[in-house]
Amino acid sequence: MSKGLIHHIELYVSNLKTSTHFWGWFLEELGYSAFQKWESGQSWKKGETYIVFVQAEERFLDVTYHRCRVGLNHLAFYADSRQHVDDMTEKLKNKGIAILYKKQHPFAGGDDHYAVYFEDPDRIKVELVAPE
Repeated sequence: MSKGLIHHIELYVSNLKTSTHFWGWFLEELGYSAFQKWESGQSWKKGETYIVFVQAEERFLDVTYHRCRVGLNHLAFYADSRQHVDDMTEKLKNKGIAILYKKQHPFAGGDDHYAVYFEDPDRIKVELVAPE
């Protein structure tokens, strides 16, 4: 039964092309598959859960996103292992994606929390965390 599980997450983005390029490779690395695509959006699905990216209308682009405002702070995904976190960290670096909290990496979440933190093109923080 899927009661209580997240059905989908929908994120409005400032530039659909840039965001889907960024998120596509990452989600596919985590086992998601392309799901839906239309002129102003695209989604990826894994199991019963899917993540949707929609182009924000021009009239709503005047105020940019910031994770410290009311709303979403970040999205966290499970990795397979610590090695998976390390491998993905290298892929992020190779793509020119800045790693957050470099001085504390990979323990920025604490001594028992092995993860990599980074931002998407709209500065939404993303976390990939190894299972305990």
